Amino acid sequence: MERSKAMMMAVAAVGLALVLMVPQADATRYIVGGGGIGWTTNVNYTVWARGKHFYNGDWLYFVYDRNQMNVLEVNKTDYESCNADHPLHNWTTGAGRDVVPLNVTRHYYFISGKGFCYGGMKLAVRVENPPPPPKAAPLNEKSGSSPSSIVYRGQLVLPAAFAIAALWDTFVRIW
Repeated sequence: MERSKAMMMAVAAVGLALVLMVPQADATRYIVGGGGIGWTTNVNYTVWARGKHFYNGDWLYFVYDRNQMNVLEVNKTDYESCNADHPLHNWTTGAGRDVVPLNVTRHYYFISGKGFCYGGMKLAVRVENPPPPPKAAPLNEKSGSSPSSIVYRGQLVLPAAFAIAALWDTFVRIW
């Protein structure tokens, strides 16, 4: 019994060390039109999207009046002509709170059918891959350590040391 408990602790320690070594990825959830406006008429969504960078893994959150409007993904031609007859995907769930995952690097085109597209309810976004992480600043040659040793020390050695210490503690308790 004591041995299985110790092994579970060792597995948990190794799992924790692996989790600590995985780089963090942040996705952004955009409320289309902004928090106070949402998906509605008389909003220029081209202006709203300008200056925003949409990355693979982000989300679009459409908040609207579910009794009147909807969220349709269409191709570029149907976007430009406000044609809702053949949507690529109908994201409308009926709650007026629809989440669209941006999980493919490409252009996305959304409109609201029922004539609302002609009132400006259309959004085009370009989804791209996230930028690479920033490079570390070069170190002063007098410091005696290279940038690779700092990254190595912070991302691998410390979690590995905790994992080894947890395993050592486990084996000491077993014997």
